[in-house]
Amino acid sequence: MPAHVDYFLSLNSPWAHFGAARLEAIVARTGATLRPYPVDFGTIFAASGGLPLPRRSPQRQAYRSMEMARWRAHLGIPLHVQPKHAPMNEALPASCVIVARETVDDDAAMRLAHRVLRALWEDELDPADDATLEVLIADVGLDPQALMAVAREPRWMEQRVADSAMALAVGVFGAPSYVVNQEIFWGQDRLDFLERRLAQE
Repeated sequence: MPAHVDYFLSLNSPWAHFGAARLEAIVARTGATLRPYPVDFGTIFAASGGLPLPRRSPQRQAYRSMEMARWRAHLGIPLHVQPKHAPMNEALPASCVIVARETVDDDAAMRLAHRVLRALWEDELDPADDATLEVLIADVGLDPQALMAVAREPRWMEQRVADSAMALAVGVFGAPSYVVNQEIFWGQDRLDFLERRLAQE
């Protein structure tokens, strides 16, 4: 059987965006399967001792911006260090990703999650805006009206709560986290280690 990755991400995470294209390439090279979980890191931080960005010390916030600028230059990704719409309300975009995962397939869900990240961090768009989200869903080849109508059903928010509990149960505490057989690789700067691990499967 091919190796499998459970991919826990925040749709507000610049680090998930920095890793998105490389993750897709790793999955393609290794033949691994991948299942994305756009979980609620507010809940995860509250349970694991993490702090949301506005509550971190000024020194940590300043260093985060420096690191983002370094990675932007290193990877050649035109990310805005302070985009207009971050943090955005993830609720509906996350539900749409979950609906795509559960009713279409994991690849469609990953494409949508990564399109949302690119919209936020590169395109200066607000994925929480309904009209914008419709465009992003169409961009990845899905039906915006149908997907968004289903995503508004409460069961998908309930699924996100369950996914977040699962993330905590396996030890996830930060975004993005890539999990292979309960081994956690936290951060896009661990993607080389992830690829080596997948090559062992």
